[in-house]
Amino acid sequence: MDVLDRAVEAQRRWGRVPLVERIAVVDRMREVMVTDADAIGAEISVEMGRPIAYSPNEIRRGFDERARHMAAIAPSCLADLSPADDGVIRRFIRPTPVGVVLVLAPWNYPYLTSVNAIVPALLAGNSVVLKMSSQTPTVAHRYAAAFAAAGLPDGVFQFVEVDHDDTARMVADDRVGFVAFTGSVPGGHAVARAAAGRFVDMNLELGGKDPAYVRADAALEATIAELVDGSFFNSGQSCCAIERIYVDRSVFDEFVSGFVDLAAGYVLGDPLDPATTLGPMVRTSAAEAVRDQVDAAIAAGATRLLGEGDRRDDVFLPPQVLVGVDHSMSLMSEETFGPAIGIMPVDDDDEAVALMNDSRYGLTASIWTADLDRAIELGDRLETGTVYMNRCDYLDPALAWTGVKDTGRGISLSALAYGPVTRPKSFHLRRSI
Repeated sequence: MDVLDRAVEAQRRWGRVPLVERIAVVDRMREVMVTDADAIGAEISVEMGRPIAYSPNEIRRGFDERARHMAAIAPSCLADLSPADDGVIRRFIRPTPVGVVLVLAPWNYPYLTSVNAIVPALLAGNSVVLKMSSQTPTVAHRYAAAFAAAGLPDGVFQFVEVDHDDTARMVADDRVGFVAFTGSVPGGHAVARAAAGRFVDMNLELGGKDPAYVRADAALEATIAELVDGSFFNSGQSCCAIERIYVDRSVFDEFVSGFVDLAAGYVLGDPLDPATTLGPMVRTSAAEAVRDQVDAAIAAGATRLLGEGDRRDDVFLPPQVLVGVDHSMSLMSEETFGPAIGIMPVDDDDEAVALMNDSRYGLTASIWTADLDRAIELGDRLETGTVYMNRCDYLDPALAWTGVKDTGRGISLSALAYGPVTRPKSFHLRRSI
């Protein structure tokens, strides 16, 4: 019996397990992972290079928070929806599992991207097959061990280590009821092509070119600190990292000066050294792609204020800060996925909104201001899945994680995440004839 056959058989049994017991299993799995956070963090640092000073927090903070929240809201989200009972007809809509959920997860935040799909799928009564990036293979093994310790029945969670062709065949297989993919835009197109011959729903979480707009009334010191972190945490290797900044011209020079000073304080080095605050890029080719964007921007007239002196063949890339940039440069228009940022002055809100929307991506956008009403007004005009005020690079599990344009389609997290991994079944029950 192959993986998908086992998943189908296991799901039929798991779907009949009471929700309270499914929640208990997920809670026990989460506790195992949090207990092992230091060891897991070390594995993350070795496999993809995030500094060990930060990597355990992927489990202790984000993973723990998201798994807790999705379990807490499961009873209300998975409850029957019952119109008024007239005494003759009992009617209700019951969320039922889609069956087997295939999760295709990347290396950059391997637990955070995967937990978004795995936990709601299992809580809704589905079985899960996980295919992790080959860059972070220990993640799938950690999940399997934690679920086994938590008492999850055999076959309900499985993982595979397969190539792109085998992954495409799984996407196309009728035994898969839902596909959750996080990765690049080309990868998303490949998944969609693989599924084109059948009617299967999917969630595609793809690229981003997330902008920030600093208004004149922003609390500048705190804003600089948040945006430096949002730009360079995880070496900028995040779909929701800050990749372009627009600053009101009246505070532009002060903002840029403070930004450069703070970014210059990063310690680039061995990710297993607790003193390191900026680790290597995931591979040399990734670093080279960022360098190519920076070099092209400089050749087109941009000025680099920070980041010179790195070796061309090195996986270690210091923070890159550029001004004199515009949207003719790929640095300001195409996903960078590395520690490089362009900063532009703007004259007013209208110019900022136009530039923020001038992108084929639409994941998040942040507005830095003291004016809540103005932030909401501007947010309504932004073409993006999430609008932040005075925050960035954070997923709130109570809110839908989604995007527009080439950022993909579908939803994870929040109460809305249970919709894609369930099917509504209507019951129309006439008490007597």
